[in-house]
Amino acid sequence: MTGTWHEQLRARGYRVTPQRQLVLEAVSMLGHATPEEICAQVQETARGVNISTVYRTLELLEQLGMVTHTHLHHGSPTYHLASEANHVHLVCRDCESVTEVGPEVVAGLVETLDKELGFAVDVGHLTIFGRCKKCT
Repeated sequence: MTGTWHEQLRARGYRVTPQRQLVLEAVSMLGHATPEEICAQVQETARGVNISTVYRTLELLEQLGMVTHTHLHHGSPTYHLASEANHVHLVCRDCESVTEVGPEVVAGLVETLDKELGFAVDVGHLTIFGRCKKCT
């Protein structure tokens, strides 16, 4: 997968810097992670990388379509690889667990919103809050 990152960056005219590589590796390893969590992971290898560098790198990588973000909790967004973003997040308001489900689970809602309102849902950015089975 690393070769793919290199190719994607170079194809768009960007260099593969150590910071970009480390941020992509951290996002890949952590799954859903806040910029602060990504920064902590990056700093295990490169202490000189600060949070502003991580934010700028995430912004660029999102513009390039390599990572995407969603809001799973109050505060910072969480980032994950765009190639793994075709799912809906179910977030429990009590225990804060996050469950990923396929887009087919909300297909009826997506279809209804499209047909009745002409609204195209970005399923990869969809988060549904509620209470999980454990907490009900």
